[in-house]
Amino acid sequence: MLSIFDYGIIIAVLLITLYFGLRYAKNQKSTEAYFSAKGRVPSWAIGMSLLATLISSVTFLGYPAEGYANNWILLVQGLMVPIVLMGTVWFIVPLYRKVIGLSTYEYFEKRFGNFARYYSSIAFVLRQFSGMGTVLYLLAVALSSMTNINTYWIILVVGSIIVIVNLLGGIEAVIWLDVFQGFMLFASGILCLLVIIFSVNGGFPEVWRVASESGRTGFGPYDLDFTRLTFVVMAINGMFYAIQKYGTDQTVIQRYLTARSDKSAIRASLMGILLTVPVWSLFMFIGTALFVYYMQQPLPDNIGPNSVFPYFIMTQLPVGVVGFILAAMISAAICSLSADLNSLAAVGIEDYYKKLRPERVDNEYLRASRWMVAIAGAISMIIGFIYVELGSESILGIIFTLYAIFSGGIVGIFLLGIFTERANSQGINIAIAVCVLFTAYAFLTSTEIEFGGNTFLLLDLGEYNFTHHKMMLGVYSHLVVVVVGYLASLFFPKPVLDSNLYYRGWKRNRRLDRERGIES
Repeated sequence: MLSIFDYGIIIAVLLITLYFGLRYAKNQKSTEAYFSAKGRVPSWAIGMSLLATLISSVTFLGYPAEGYANNWILLVQGLMVPIVLMGTVWFIVPLYRKVIGLSTYEYFEKRFGNFARYYSSIAFVLRQFSGMGTVLYLLAVALSSMTNINTYWIILVVGSIIVIVNLLGGIEAVIWLDVFQGFMLFASGILCLLVIIFSVNGGFPEVWRVASESGRTGFGPYDLDFTRLTFVVMAINGMFYAIQKYGTDQTVIQRYLTARSDKSAIRASLMGILLTVPVWSLFMFIGTALFVYYMQQPLPDNIGPNSVFPYFIMTQLPVGVVGFILAAMISAAICSLSADLNSLAAVGIEDYYKKLRPERVDNEYLRASRWMVAIAGAISMIIGFIYVELGSESILGIIFTLYAIFSGGIVGIFLLGIFTERANSQGINIAIAVCVLFTAYAFLTSTEIEFGGNTFLLLDLGEYNFTHHKMMLGVYSHLVVVVVGYLASLFFPKPVLDSNLYYRGWKRNRRLDRERGIES
């Protein structure tokens, strides 16, 4: 059980979290300030915020669980992020800052019409809610096992704090809270890894030797087999994940808009990209080290992979350190979910409320934004409750699979919009329809359910079932949109486009601006 001192540290961090909401509440007098902070945030803080946005309880608990149970194959997705984005972020960031007001999906409307905008924004909402429920679930189960506090109460308390911070402080509070949490995250991860390594007889060399001999290192299997989880599957999935997250995800792109200039936004993006991969790797290796440690020490039979890291924290770390680690874990969840809530409200306002009630005073939109934060927070808590009821043994794999399914060809739409001038709204609408049919077919013919003690596919088409790994489903959906969208567009007139909406036009305009001495 936790000591009073540990509880004190956790309560102090929760109070600091609430302070950030109060500290920036006075600045939230317009929707622009509430969602983009009017460019008041320096680039280094935005970079830390991008890190904290992508790091949550999934990283804090899911990665050690995978590192303990398997090798590092699920890390491949994250490793692909810098490889893909180092060559693209320098034009994606200024392009968005030039052509959208707040919602990422405004770009999709300008490029391909209303249907593309609503399809992509709905896919974003589905992904966000599935991910937010997962974060709350992981945090609640871990804390409940450590403190014996009811999981539902944990979800309710943490969820309420997240909503309060967003209601009061908006995106500015979220970003500065992310900065605070980022430092806690690094400190807690490094502290845990050092304790584990020094607790292993033989230290780091023994950790590496045992892990290597036991198949806990490396990124294999490396064979070209799309029916299993292989390096190739994760690498391809990671390439599309990188473009999707940094090129089409409101949570990330909203950070671009808070910067003071294009250069500041690019610096922030590069900082976030370069910091995220080491953190993912750190927590994956914690799981690997835990595997070796518990090869030398007895581990209770009832402790599964998802419980190993919490068990180590509670049984091997001293008073005070336990409280700090748990506070960092809670803070990681709060920061990630705070960003999700703010971005969901931004999409709700820009893509839906303003369409239904155009040309209203800004105060009405600000009030509606806060209502959307509260409603989205409540829905997330309900999803967390459902996850607790269902339970899961491989939550990291599940959230990656959900991401693949709910990606819905969004990257395909984005790539056609950015890199082709020929693709048009008619072609994209046809591609989206084909993508939906394909995704439904693949999901139904590859998903099993249990009924009456027997296992059945949701839809069994025999030899025509989708047999590839579900993470490839998202990849194929993007490719379906690219191929079908481009070919279908050839049957309709070439669109007349704003040159800022596609790469070649943007690059040409950028060159002309530089020749005229105009810099962002």
